Amino acid sequence: MSDGGKRAARAIDALRRGWPVTLAEGERAIEILAIETADSASLETFDGDTPADILLSAGRAQTLKLANQRAAAEPDRPVRVRRESWHDLPAAIAMADPAFDLTTPLKGPFKALPESDGDLAVAALELARLANLLPAVFVRPGRATTDAVEPQDLAAYRDPSDLFIAARAKLPVAATEKGEIVAFRHRADAAEHVALIIGSPSGKPPLVRIHSECLTGDVLASLKCDCGPQLSGALAAMAEEGWGILLYLRQEGRGIGLVNKLRAYALQDQGFDTVDANTRLGFAIDARDFGIAARMLTLLGQTEVRLMTNNPAKAEGLADAGIAIAERVAHIHGVNAHNEGYLATKRDRTGHQL
Repeated sequence: MSDGGKRAARAIDALRRGWPVTLAEGERAIEILAIETADSASLETFDGDTPADILLSAGRAQTLKLANQRAAAEPDRPVRVRRESWHDLPAAIAMADPAFDLTTPLKGPFKALPESDGDLAVAALELARLANLLPAVFVRPGRATTDAVEPQDLAAYRDPSDLFIAARAKLPVAATEKGEIVAFRHRADAAEHVALIIGSPSGKPPLVRIHSECLTGDVLASLKCDCGPQLSGALAAMAEEGWGILLYLRQEGRGIGLVNKLRAYALQDQGFDTVDANTRLGFAIDARDFGIAARMLTLLGQTEVRLMTNNPAKAEGLADAGIAIAERVAHIHGVNAHNEGYLATKRDRTGHQL
């Protein structure tokens, strides 16, 4: 792993623990503290004599009616909000988390400030997202240090080439006794992805399913999504075929993490669809990295696949990383009264071919 990847990894761990992080570009530097993991004592220390400002995502700023206060507004850029003395930690959390909008009256008005830190501000919110935290941080001027994160470090942190095979073993499963499980570990974030190889090579490209971790669907049999039935359906199809590979990615909630997925569920309960819920929280519609799946296939010696998916983005992600798609196999399972709206949103707003 590169030095940049190591710096980003340490910074992400610090944000999760509620510690401040420094970002620098040349002589310019800022220091940030994640709103979600701060406590009153750490915020008081971070503030010093003057309340630190707040950086919010453009989506959140729009909800708070802040976007129209910026000169030459850029929709994808962070918004810096001046923090008044009465903006304590609970007020900041209410500013950051839209799931509380109906239960916590927001304290305003707010004043958006010109953002002079540019790429550093963008990197600050992206660091929070990579930590699976809300993209909302306290921010103050900083001082460049040798361990400060630079914007380009984030790409090094996400480098799929840092994924390697850590262990493998035979694993009979309900779908077939002829299974082998392969565990992969990423050097930067220590995430452990898994491949389940079903059967043996048959001379044609394997049937492959890219399945992102879904605790609620895979384990708890949630009816809000179709993940659990898709998982079991994929294994059954591979067993019948006699040759297939399930790639199980640790990218819960389309890459935003379990806690943020549950926040998105809360927003869906308020009437937002899955796309608007994600963007309202300040995340991308789909934050997954399918380059990880391509790297797993490459390490397994597979460069051409028959992909079980309804999602064109998965095929594009593999193709962009050098994996040939011999065939796209439709994969529809688990439609019920609770997830009809969810599936319709995937079809109408994210191009799923259902």
